[in-house]
Amino acid sequence: MKTPQYTEIEGRSPLFFALMAILIAIIGAGVISALIMHGEGHIITGMTNRIVWGAPHVFAVFLIVAASGALNIASISSVFGRTIYKPLSPLSMVMSVTILAGGLVVLILDLGRPEHLLDVPPIQFLYNSMPARWSHSVFGWNFVLYTGFMAIVIVYLWFTLVKRHNKYAKAAGLLGFVWRLALTTGTGLIFGFLVAREAYDAAILAPMFIVMSFAYGLALFCLVLIPAYAWTGRELGDVIVERLRKLMGIFVAAALYFVIVFNLTNFYSAAKAGGIQDFLLFGGNSYSQAFWIGQILLGTLLPLGLTLLPGFKSRGALIIASLLVVIGGLSQMYVTIVGGQAFPMDMFPGKVVESVIGDGSIAEYSASLYEILLGLAGFAITIFLAVFAMNTIRILPASLADKDIDPHYSA
Repeated sequence: MKTPQYTEIEGRSPLFFALMAILIAIIGAGVISALIMHGEGHIITGMTNRIVWGAPHVFAVFLIVAASGALNIASISSVFGRTIYKPLSPLSMVMSVTILAGGLVVLILDLGRPEHLLDVPPIQFLYNSMPARWSHSVFGWNFVLYTGFMAIVIVYLWFTLVKRHNKYAKAAGLLGFVWRLALTTGTGLIFGFLVAREAYDAAILAPMFIVMSFAYGLALFCLVLIPAYAWTGRELGDVIVERLRKLMGIFVAAALYFVIVFNLTNFYSAAKAGGIQDFLLFGGNSYSQAFWIGQILLGTLLPLGLTLLPGFKSRGALIIASLLVVIGGLSQMYVTIVGGQAFPMDMFPGKVVESVIGDGSIAEYSASLYEILLGLAGFAITIFLAVFAMNTIRILPASLADKDIDPHYSA
């Protein structure tokens, strides 16, 4: 395999400026929506005192989980020694940082009062120079995991691109691999440790989030890689496309396995049987529709067909599969996050709880335009930063033709 020659994209075409203008417009709409929600309060959203995590959290958690998976290409290369993926490593690192940045921006702005970020225990510790009990908070740990992940990946990228530091790249890659597993575990345990919610309270959420991150991150990676090469006239060989296609199929199949085990376990559980699982999967509501149509059909079964069946070996099929995985991932987060809150908490087991404020009843939720725009802004920030990085840093190989990356290539 030839040593990859990294170059920037020129960024002078009308298509480039049009793309950046559209992304800036979406980001602007999201920021304006956040400012309106900040001024008017969350009363103008679909959120209530019972559903406090709405559509922005769906987008934010999806992006945060996907950020970990986007680093998978670089990890496969440096940690597991699959050199065919080495040319893609810098873009993989950049994508993981930009995806995480997009998710965190949405998460912070969704607070309604972004200044409350200062209430996060680690920041309190830094500001007040006083011991804080943040070690008992999964949210507190995640603050450290997110910022640490960004720092590690940036150093990892530096070691990869600067030739005299290449000898440290493998060690940085190993640290990044372990750290991203911890990051996704922490995100999964935000829900796994919530014993008050029947839809959560399951240790399997941690490994399930890790496996889902592989599929989500690879999907976003493909949605940037393939158009970048098509629009800049660079050659993208069939070998790397086929590798990415098979990886996608494996990751989606693995995620499906965990989803099946998770739901069967909940059905088997005496505490949850006939309750939350029936509501989420067979309730005839938006959550069961999102699960069966969005997550299973569109986000799992169709991508499996497009990636594992021999008749679909085109770039277009991989693009469609990646888009469907994103739709399925958002559906999964909607069912998990919003659906888990909509079902009433079992505060007094064996008793019927009723009140004038809706205790014991199914909570209603409908996402407002403000929430949707804020969530879409997270995706726009991700793509904008990725395109900006490709335009300013040499992270994109000039060619990914089969003859340049396949050691077994023969004309």
